[in-house]
Amino acid sequence: MRFFGSLLSALLLVAPAVNAQAPAVKAQKPVASKATGRFNGQAAYLLTQQYLATAPKRWVGSPGHAKAEEFLQSHFTAEAAKGNFETDTFTASTPSGLLTMKNFIAKYPGKKDDIIVIASHYETNYPLRDINFVGANDGAATSALLIELGNYLRAHPPEGSSVWLVFDDGEEAIQSWSARDSVYGTRHLAAKWSQDGTLKKIKAFIVADMIGDRDLDIDRDANSTPWLLDLLATAAKNTGHTPNVFQNETAADDDHMPFKQRGVPVLDMIDFHYGPPTAEQPEGSYHHTDQDSLDKVSARSLQISGDLLVEMIHLISQHG
Repeated sequence: MRFFGSLLSALLLVAPAVNAQAPAVKAQKPVASKATGRFNGQAAYLLTQQYLATAPKRWVGSPGHAKAEEFLQSHFTAEAAKGNFETDTFTASTPSGLLTMKNFIAKYPGKKDDIIVIASHYETNYPLRDINFVGANDGAATSALLIELGNYLRAHPPEGSSVWLVFDDGEEAIQSWSARDSVYGTRHLAAKWSQDGTLKKIKAFIVADMIGDRDLDIDRDANSTPWLLDLLATAAKNTGHTPNVFQNETAADDDHMPFKQRGVPVLDMIDFHYGPPTAEQPEGSYHHTDQDSLDKVSARSLQISGDLLVEMIHLISQHG
């Protein structure tokens, strides 16, 4: 993903989001969660360990990438048996030629005719394939987060909107980040769902990115839809996690952008301030380096992120 400095500079660079599908924003009191049971952050952390042991280097086209796909599929056999797990295979035109990529979608039907999508990319950075980059926080922890969220939803089916978990491929650039060389998986899905009518049913598209960070602070993203940012603040208050939200600001060019560009309400839950700042990397020195390792991730941060996602599902279902 690419980021643009401060919120002020972001607002100068990014046009205000006009979202025809967003519900009218209403003044709301914080709503207590109706969730039963609780997301398991420790289980998500153990899944992160297992994922990294299975597929530490999983850039597109590598043997590790195939192992990552097998790992993800193995955790959704129950959904596959019900016809609620989809493998979306496509061919992407990249600077390195045509590459086969796969998105995986686990579906949890609700009682309403709309969908909340929660997505995370599962591959590692392609240009960093020759160094010891495992992307513990940048892809692995959030993939594990979504697997454990699937375990939660299997035990506690959605009572409102349906929830779809998307493990998207090709978020990272193959050569150098640009509009054409990035977010291959979500660009493909946004186009596909626009054609088949799914897009108009999506109430919110949420990205989970780099939020296993041991020092967790989810940024206020200028490219996210305002009413979803407001609900995230409410979710943080309801769950007691306000100190871990919105202490920093950013404008992320991430997996949510193809959906934002098509008028879908979007939220990027991301902590881009990852590691001690340096002159070369003022936002944090762990990003896209071999320092992005398991010791930088914590069960506590995954617990916080999981709590927030569970609460967001309930709040979005009730909104509008």
